[in-house]
Amino acid sequence: MTDTPRAVLVDAIATLVTNDPGLGHGQVGEIPDAALVIEDGRVAWAGPRDRAPAADARVDAAGRCVLPGFVDSHSHIVFAGDRSREFAARMSGRPYSAGGIRTTVAATRAAGDAELLANARRLVREAHAQGTTTLEVKSGYGLTVADEERALAVAARVTEEVTFLGAHVVPPEYADDPQGYVDLVTGPMLEACAPHARWVDVFCERGAFDEEASRRVLAAGVGRGLLPRVHGNQLGEGPGVRLAVETRAASVDHCTYLTAEDVDALAQAARRPEPTVATLLPGVDFSTRQPYPDARALIDAGALVALASDCNPGSCFTSSLAFCVAVAVRDMGMTPDEAVWAATAGGARALRRTDVGHLAPGARADLTLLEAPNHLYLAYRPGVPQVAAVWKDGELVAGRP
Repeated sequence: MTDTPRAVLVDAIATLVTNDPGLGHGQVGEIPDAALVIEDGRVAWAGPRDRAPAADARVDAAGRCVLPGFVDSHSHIVFAGDRSREFAARMSGRPYSAGGIRTTVAATRAAGDAELLANARRLVREAHAQGTTTLEVKSGYGLTVADEERALAVAARVTEEVTFLGAHVVPPEYADDPQGYVDLVTGPMLEACAPHARWVDVFCERGAFDEEASRRVLAAGVGRGLLPRVHGNQLGEGPGVRLAVETRAASVDHCTYLTAEDVDALAQAARRPEPTVATLLPGVDFSTRQPYPDARALIDAGALVALASDCNPGSCFTSSLAFCVAVAVRDMGMTPDEAVWAATAGGARALRRTDVGHLAPGARADLTLLEAPNHLYLAYRPGVPQVAAVWKDGELVAGRP
């Protein structure tokens, strides 16, 4: 047996971001000169340093910032293959379209389970090292019953947040029978995949699935006990946001092209007990040279906004939510507080989680120690490694204090 301290005091924190305005100042519940106590994998206490209770062990934050671990509510890390040349072609002027996904589908089908799992674990470690402690993972690169099921089985080995995305694109073998593929997704594929997943998702977009097909996919998934999410409004205005709000999806992701009616619908949905969150993916727009979403319009209207990586091999091969925070501040009209909240508490809302994304007593002890005095440095010093240490459920998973 090892003598693991029951209570650990993280002390001498210059700035503690709690995301609880009841504990600190402003939207992010900021506490200066703070401390935090971890006990049994949870936050037991958080507050001013001079009021900290006794503990069995002490970690010296040495005048640095502590914030909640990032909650990345959108990723596609179960895949094989490489699309770097496609990226280079885009940078040379070729427009992005949903069809590039089929390149990854071919490579993923050809890969063994061990290869897929090793790559997923590598990317989870990479995300941990950059401050992410909760990661949603989708299927969507198999697009056969067997390949989607094994992708979800791999995903379930690296995260609690697993999403069935058989409706990513129509695979080549169904190019002349897209309705037949929707029948497969909502029938045998769903039956095989539902036991491995918590969520069902659909790419409601031109080049992928129209509104009618998307509605069928979501309804079938909900009928099998899965919770709905939607990819929508990435390549142009369309029905994605409306469909997500109508089906009470937890999140609609991308939201690059929004009408005034879409913004209003998301603002109205934010007032529901279980809101539909607008999850913005700035890394995708950076990597595809698409316009950035108007986060300012969404926030000013009252919509709930999350930031996520969309880590995938095609349109956005980054796992860094710190990078996404910096882009959101620079190019999407968000303040640093709003962007940090969106990448932590916002992501938790998009996953309907109350145990992560904040550091109030009772929350999971998922926290990141920055080599910086405050969270503003995430946008202030873009591209600079700033994560000193990361804890998940109170256990150190990356770096060292």
